[in-house]
Amino acid sequence: MDFSLVELSDEDAAFQQRARTFLDTHVTDEVRRRDRDTGDNFDEGVHLAMGADGWLAAERAPESEGGLNRLRRRLWDLEKRRAQVPWVTAGTTAIVTGSVEKFASPEVRAEVLPKIDSGEVRLCLGYTEPDGGSDVATCKTRAVRDGEHWIINGSKMFTTGAHNCQYVFLITNTDPDAPKHKSLTMFLVPLDTPGIEIQGLRTVDGDRTNIVYYSDVRVHDRYRLGEVSGGWAVLMGPLSEEHGVVDAAHDGLQDVSILIHQGTTMATRVDRIAGILGQKGPDGRRPLDDRAVALRLGRSIARMEAALSAPHMFGRVALAQTMRDISPDLMDILGSGSALPIDTEGATDDGGAEHLFRWAPLCGIYGGTLEVFRNMIAQHVLGLGRPDYSQPARAKAH
Repeated sequence: MDFSLVELSDEDAAFQQRARTFLDTHVTDEVRRRDRDTGDNFDEGVHLAMGADGWLAAERAPESEGGLNRLRRRLWDLEKRRAQVPWVTAGTTAIVTGSVEKFASPEVRAEVLPKIDSGEVRLCLGYTEPDGGSDVATCKTRAVRDGEHWIINGSKMFTTGAHNCQYVFLITNTDPDAPKHKSLTMFLVPLDTPGIEIQGLRTVDGDRTNIVYYSDVRVHDRYRLGEVSGGWAVLMGPLSEEHGVVDAAHDGLQDVSILIHQGTTMATRVDRIAGILGQKGPDGRRPLDDRAVALRLGRSIARMEAALSAPHMFGRVALAQTMRDISPDLMDILGSGSALPIDTEGATDDGGAEHLFRWAPLCGIYGGTLEVFRNMIAQHVLGLGRPDYSQPARAKAH
């Protein structure tokens, strides 16, 4: 990793200021409050403003075609994070767009890509099934060919953002008798197609996700991405990006790991807590003057700093596990007022630690559970064998 500072030219500094001014204009306190209330992690007004001002097109286009260069892309991403832009639906759209560019028919590319740039079209991920767990290849949602169309039946769980999107990147099973990785076909399904029902679900941290039902959904073959039963090849790029299984860039201008957004939020909350614990009370003493408090806070900060420095898959595991481990300790240090949520009178740190405590379990299952990623590290990085989940053999009775 390269921790050296980047000196901005006058032009790049002006770009940063332009980005900051745009975001401060559109990402208001009202936007952030509304996002907390809805749990959507998306604001259509902000997203459409980004499209109208050319930011979304600049994100997608390569530098040679007028897009952002590496430094300006990094500046833009950091400014969005500073402004707390509601981000999840824009993120799923970005993950899928590459597969649309590479595998979609010319008609679908012409239909979808310009409207991604304008912000009118957003894309969500139709992967997990209610009884499928983290293994997306165990897909039971069926797509059966009917002439130039496909008939799709099944359901998908945790399709976050579906109610704010126009298309879903959908895994289907087109050959139930084939091995699971050779039975999949990918579609980009318009979400206004008859037979699709979206039902909202609230997670423990207040976010909204969805379960989506597909009942005799009729989709034209032009919305197929890639070859029939060749969906695994289409899926691998977006899956790798979501999992954070990507090589580090040569210039160091990338996030250290895929969960760095969540990690940065954790760091901001911990900094606030440290400030509170450093303030003098009516008796003139600071909570940090208690050596036990200082030890526990210091231990939490040390763990957090180590997790923030861990790369790709390691960082995904380290950040999520650290959030799970330190949030209850921080709440305990702060006292009973830390159990109150944001914007509540008497909340010790305006609900920061309480939100981390509720958010931590979700961070441990985004894109797959921590156990899945630990197994991936064991197998693909450490070279260990596959886990054996079979029941142990029973000893024979004598």
